[in-house]
Amino acid sequence: MSELQMRVADVDRDRTAQQLQHAFGEGRLTRSELDERLSAALTARTYGDLLAVVSDLPGPVAQEETVHLDAANGHIRRSGDWEVPRRLRVTSKHGSVDLDFSQAVVRHPVVDVEIDLKYGSACLTLPPGASANVDGFTSRWGSSGSDVPGRPQPGALHIRVSGSSKYGSLSVRYPRKRWFTH
Repeated sequence: MSELQMRVADVDRDRTAQQLQHAFGEGRLTRSELDERLSAALTARTYGDLLAVVSDLPGPVAQEETVHLDAANGHIRRSGDWEVPRRLRVTSKHGSVDLDFSQAVVRHPVVDVEIDLKYGSACLTLPPGASANVDGFTSRWGSSGSDVPGRPQPGALHIRVSGSSKYGSLSVRYPRKRWFTH
């Protein structure tokens, strides 16, 4: 059996999806080409399937290092126009965590967020259409809940949440609708 016939893992699909997203960001692919290729990459079974969607593109982009956000007693908040790393590790001992991805610059189709809370809660706000898997997060005396789909959607941001909380909770949602009056 050749290497191209060997089966791929989720990490291989994610790496290829990141390469496609990067190529789209550089203007190498149109939106429709990106959507078509992401769909093929996320359903690929073999290395040959993955190679077929990136063979006319430059090599994969290097993985970024993990960014750490730490607070002993304060609130960790990111919102508005901020750049989201590929991997984010958040540690808060006595404060809460509020990560708003709805207006952020996200260059990766999949972002891993590891949350380590002791006594605080975390809220992740995702852009409409994004998804999040919270199965990797546990809470001893709190809860975790998500109001967004748990499976990745082609061409949309997917957040994988892991970590734990001793006395806090995790919620994942879309932005709240705002009602304006004149």
